[in-house]
Amino acid sequence: MWKFIVSHFPGWDVIFQAIILLVLPVVFYFLSNWVKSRLSSRSSAKSRGASTSGAMSNSDDEEFADEQPMTGNYDHDLSVLKQQSANHCDIHIREFTFREKNKAALLYVDGLYDKDLVDKQVLEILMNDLVDGNHVPITKDILLNQILSISQVSNTQQLNQIIPSILTGSVALLVEGMKDVVFMNGSAGKSRAIEEPVSEGLLRGPRTGFTETLSENTALLRRHGRDESLQMTKFKVGARAQKDLIIAYMRDIANPELVNEVIRRIEAIDMDYLAESGYVEQLIEDNSMSPFQQVQSTERPDRVIGALMEGRVAILLDGTPFVLIVPVTFSMLLQSPEDYYERWIPASLLRILRFFTAFLAVFTPAIYISFISFNQGLIPTELVVTIIESRLSVPFPSIIEALLMEISIEILREAGIRLPKPIGPAMGIVGGLIIGDAAVNAGIISPFLVIVVAVTAISSFAIPSYSAGITLRMLRFLAMFFAAILGLFGTVMFFILVCSHLAKLKSFGVAFISPLSPYRWNDWKDFIVRVPFKLMNRRPILMKTKDSSRRNK
Repeated sequence: MWKFIVSHFPGWDVIFQAIILLVLPVVFYFLSNWVKSRLSSRSSAKSRGASTSGAMSNSDDEEFADEQPMTGNYDHDLSVLKQQSANHCDIHIREFTFREKNKAALLYVDGLYDKDLVDKQVLEILMNDLVDGNHVPITKDILLNQILSISQVSNTQQLNQIIPSILTGSVALLVEGMKDVVFMNGSAGKSRAIEEPVSEGLLRGPRTGFTETLSENTALLRRHGRDESLQMTKFKVGARAQKDLIIAYMRDIANPELVNEVIRRIEAIDMDYLAESGYVEQLIEDNSMSPFQQVQSTERPDRVIGALMEGRVAILLDGTPFVLIVPVTFSMLLQSPEDYYERWIPASLLRILRFFTAFLAVFTPAIYISFISFNQGLIPTELVVTIIESRLSVPFPSIIEALLMEISIEILREAGIRLPKPIGPAMGIVGGLIIGDAAVNAGIISPFLVIVVAVTAISSFAIPSYSAGITLRMLRFLAMFFAAILGLFGTVMFFILVCSHLAKLKSFGVAFISPLSPYRWNDWKDFIVRVPFKLMNRRPILMKTKDSSRRNK
């Protein structure tokens, strides 16, 4: 009887797989919590140190940057400015005389000012129109209100504020007898024309994309979203090299708590220089240890306006065409603006196809490895015979075989991006064909794996967001290692781990896999399937907007 009972127990290999299946998630959970606690403790220690050093640096700044009021003595003030600008070879000082006796000087940075504007609206008026005539002393009010025909002007009486303003593109005018320096916004940096976004191509939709100039980007938003409630708030970011940053939102739609949270995280940024919006994205995201992006970047103004109409917040940084959108959900990364420009039936089918290709991009090689190495009984007999015949000459196990091909494809993909545009796509296609055919003829890989790798690569290209595609490609290799160790059990376990991480992940307080969890039926109208616009009469509940209706009340 005992032998009969023991004979029904599974083998040691199955028991081992079951133990691993139960133990690994627990180990990963406690390990991730330990890493997060270590990182949080380090960040808190750094913040305390930064606050201490910041207090010291502030005191130093106050010591060396005390207010220096202008004396009104033209020669003395100009000599001080020359001393302050001695280390800046690109600051030019243009001294001239008007009314035959009044001395003045223009201070500007070469390449950052509008030469025609300054020559015609400042020098020409002062030097030609006022040669003789009125002998009334030049004052700040006369200069600003009667002489300078420039829209953006300001003034200061502090010498220590002049050079920093000039370095940001302003033109300073120093006039004899005045205790004020007049600033003119005559900046005119070169910028490229508005073009179609490169990273988000569409067959149907607007052809305009953001540029590197912040003022042009805000103008594009105003043009696409002509609403008085579109509010933009400007910040200065960067401890040393400062840049302008703007957060945009609909004042009567966005949740004030969300806006305040975005402002709090922006003001907490403490770095010398922010070269691109990717810096901001990494500094304000909720979980920096997650492989999934919690902030969406886009070059399309129509996508940004659509997000603002849902109650989200956009972040624009000067010097980059990529605008950030927060909060973000996983479904947003698989959606395209074209989903709303086409009719709802084909748009829904294409969206479902993207969800399916996202699954293929992650799990196709892992399923191949599981079936070949562990679970051959799940493959139909005819297909098993074909696979065996194709793998007779392959000397490597399936995991090595798949890694060789996947790494080769990733190298070709990266090389195709870095090469010049005319030869990049051709090199990727030709290189893939040559390497695949040569590897099959040499007996290194099987022809069936070439099909698997091709399907996986093409599926990853169907993801609208490039950053999301990188995440899926990274998870693909982890899934392959799980499948190589535990077979189909490992693949299923990896899928469960990814799902549990997604269920826990949040973006600015919004569940990353919403509306799947927590479940909201109204938000499913624009989730996997996009219903007709007549039924999409409410904004997403997850955003907790002030105005939840998409219709005029």
